[in-house]
Amino acid sequence: MAGLAPGGHSPVLTLSMMGVSALIIGSLINPLAGLIPLFGMTCLMGAVFMGYFWRDPDRPVPRHAGVLVAPADGHVMFLRRERATGRRPTKEQVETGHCEVDDLTGDWFPQPLVDPLSFATEQRFEAVPEGEEQPTDVWRMAVFMSPLDVHVNRAPAAGRIERIEHRTGKGRRRGPFRPAFSKESEHNERVRSVHLLDAGLRIEITQISGAMARTVIPYLYEGDTVRRGQRIGMIRLGSRVDLRVPAEAYTSSIITAEHRHKEHPKGMHVLAGSTVLFEPKAGEEE
Repeated sequence: MAGLAPGGHSPVLTLSMMGVSALIIGSLINPLAGLIPLFGMTCLMGAVFMGYFWRDPDRPVPRHAGVLVAPADGHVMFLRRERATGRRPTKEQVETGHCEVDDLTGDWFPQPLVDPLSFATEQRFEAVPEGEEQPTDVWRMAVFMSPLDVHVNRAPAAGRIERIEHRTGKGRRRGPFRPAFSKESEHNERVRSVHLLDAGLRIEITQISGAMARTVIPYLYEGDTVRRGQRIGMIRLGSRVDLRVPAEAYTSSIITAEHRHKEHPKGMHVLAGSTVLFEPKAGEEE
């Protein structure tokens, strides 16, 4: 049902009650040169803003077989074909001294997973040059969420959540918090989840915090089943959500900001749970 996202009722009700109370008090006693009514109006305006910020509208969910819908509201920044070139090291791999150390992105073991499409741990991906495509490549699509977009994220397809992990910068308990529209923001504090779809394929969703959006709130846990379009979490004040899918299984016709399209200079604006981002290639069904 349309309404407010979890956590939104308390600030809206609190500000509304403070605003109404201040207006009533200001009309019955000396309004202190208008300060009490002004405070009341400010509270009510704050309640309206908070209601808009925490809104969570219902969305029509496409029923076409095999499609993946947008995990977030916002403009599509880019769509890139990528390949895994490394992975997060185990404790034993760190002790061998064979890891690559990066102050920005952290430590990496310079070999991808045997099955990169299992997404068993966070991997380092790099763009694939044209003509060098391989079956284990992925498509990565990034959606930029502005402060004006709906902040609730949704599942792209039906399946089961295999893994959820919280990642921060190297040596940090929180952060970093770079602007979400910058390339480096992919290494911000983030929540990565792996979904095993009903079709047997896996996809990876990364909810990324930004300079203002510093709280990622998952709604579900490992082992939970999800429906296409189901609410899976929220990023306060917007930011960015990345979606990685097997490149050999899906195709997309979404216009991104990198296309510099006249009608969509910031990329197409998509709606979580409603806009189709990827369609299955021939022979792939959900």
